[in-house]
Amino acid sequence: MQKITTFLMFEGKAEEAMNFYTSLFSNSGIVDISRYGAGEQGKEGTVKHATFSLNGQEFMCIDSFVSHGFTFTPSISLYVKCETEEEIDKVFAALSANGQVLMPLGPYPFSKKFGWLSDKFGVSWQLTLL
Repeated sequence: MQKITTFLMFEGKAEEAMNFYTSLFSNSGIVDISRYGAGEQGKEGTVKHATFSLNGQEFMCIDSFVSHGFTFTPSISLYVKCETEEEIDKVFAALSANGQVLMPLGPYPFSKKFGWLSDKFGVSWQLTLL
């Protein structure tokens, strides 16, 4: 069991994000999900708590029923080591769609191919080709 798990807080987009992320990486899926019911604090049917895995790495997420004055920031990001050029191109294209490219996919002194972006949910990702 992992001792440290990344925890992502969304406002009504947790399930959409999980489905999107798990579709991009092999050996991924939603492990468990609980939803707000009628009369609970969160909007009925949204994610009260969920666990999902991306290529065997577990993450947790929720849909906060409180609207916050903050969201994700690029100062912390998910770092992905891609094994093939096809993988990095596919994942970068999917994650950057309707998001923001922070560093375009290309060669850098520290990586033969690297890209950094914030996806459509605001989560920051760094991708590198091994």
